[in-house]
Amino acid sequence: MTDDDLDSSADDPNLSADDPDSSADDTKESTFLVTHADEESAVLRDVADGQVHTLESNPGLSEGEAVEGIVSPDPPLGVTWQLVGVEARRSLTIEESDEPPTARERELAAAQPVGELTREQRAGTGELHVITVEESETEAAIADVLDDRETTLSRAARLGVSRVEIRSEPGVISIRYLP
Repeated sequence: MTDDDLDSSADDPNLSADDPDSSADDTKESTFLVTHADEESAVLRDVADGQVHTLESNPGLSEGEAVEGIVSPDPPLGVTWQLVGVEARRSLTIEESDEPPTARERELAAAQPVGELTREQRAGTGELHVITVEESETEAAIADVLDDRETTLSRAARLGVSRVEIRSEPGVISIRYLP
């Protein structure tokens, strides 16, 4: 190896023999779901790409919150992150309603075969998801949606809503993403 080989790092903007932290700025702005929080730390999941960011300390976040903000890796290794900016925070909830699906949701369900999902934008903010299932499988399907809390809350965070309401009747499940 020659001195010229060592100097080749000068040609690569991501490598530098002088500055181990010279890689491109890893700061990231996105919407994050708080998947875990305790007094000492918090874990954020980017709802756009699924990347997980463990915060070195918890700046007062609670599990189940959506945070629109900026994270930056902690030097020197970048293994943990810091929440360096917050544009908005909101609590997210999932609830099972006693109300049946709306007439529109029943109409969507009637137009699709069992096992299918239809997504439709709500007037204003949010989205409707209508799933048709075998009538005998309705309760199990609702339980699956409730058990997959992280995925459901991630979708709510991505859609910019705060509340998820599940309505059902035999064979039809409506998941309503509401402001």
